[in-house]
Amino acid sequence: MRTRITELFGIKAPIIQGAMARIADASLAAAVSEAGGLGIIACGGARLEWIEEQIRKARSLTSAPIGANVMLMDPQAADVAKLLTDLKVEVITTGAGSPVDYLPMWKEAGIKVMPVVATTAQAKRMERVGCDAVVAEGTESGGHVGELTTMALLPSVRDAVSIPVVAAGGIADGRGMVAAFALGAEGIQMGTRFLTVEECTVCDPWKEKVLSAKDSDTIVTGRGTGHPVRGLKNKFARECRKRELECSNPEDLEGMYSGSLSRAVAGDMENGSILAGQISAVISERGTAASVIDSIMEEAEALSGLDLQQMADLNAESGRVTR
Repeated sequence: MRTRITELFGIKAPIIQGAMARIADASLAAAVSEAGGLGIIACGGARLEWIEEQIRKARSLTSAPIGANVMLMDPQAADVAKLLTDLKVEVITTGAGSPVDYLPMWKEAGIKVMPVVATTAQAKRMERVGCDAVVAEGTESGGHVGELTTMALLPSVRDAVSIPVVAAGGIADGRGMVAAFALGAEGIQMGTRFLTVEECTVCDPWKEKVLSAKDSDTIVTGRGTGHPVRGLKNKFARECRKRELECSNPEDLEGMYSGSLSRAVAGDMENGSILAGQISAVISERGTAASVIDSIMEEAEALSGLDLQQMADLNAESGRVTR
């Protein structure tokens, strides 16, 4: 499949791996890139030495393009931006702010820039300042989220900008890819789907929580702090939600999440922040990065060859089999 996204980034499949903080390292990113997608190393909150080490390691594992993500609210964002420029990563994705201050430096280095946006207004601004593409991410996704669903956000962004749009949030298979493309996307980004693959170094209990999740098993916390986050329900998440509802002063919530992601990474499934999206309910297999990408592309290509009546008939037959 050729799209403006595959041509822009020099990849074979229009599938981007989401930048999951403390999870998306060289092992996962290189596996996704080697399989034909675009792997992203998450730099948010990481030491500069670790970032450089991971990028060099990823390049030792694959000759395919590698991307990195800059969380612009990170206090060391400027240092990360400069390091990624010096290392000449092929693609930079950004979140939690505007990359406008770093665009001239990145452009001069030949780096492609693709911010994650949660509103159409943000997408229009990113096109205006010179970004190459945008990721329209719906609130179904795991981690930091906005308010709009993917199905509402994606077509609105597509109608508002001329640069390529990548869809994110609630996508884990070929059906999701076809739906995203029908709404105007030229690529998809997935985080939760890659959590369970062999090359993802997240702890096994985290993977099992995703594999066993039902469609009602995620929860958004942090709305009271102004930084809403979606993850799987557990003791920690329920306590956070309860505290937010009872709190009248947002300042009293400061520090509530401190160390929660580290606890989850260490395997504490009750007192940690287990980030994952609503699409967890659809994920039932582990596999490898390559098997995930291959199956998605095969399913998407098969479905895209059907007309609407055939799709309706197929859905009806699938429903009868399920019941």
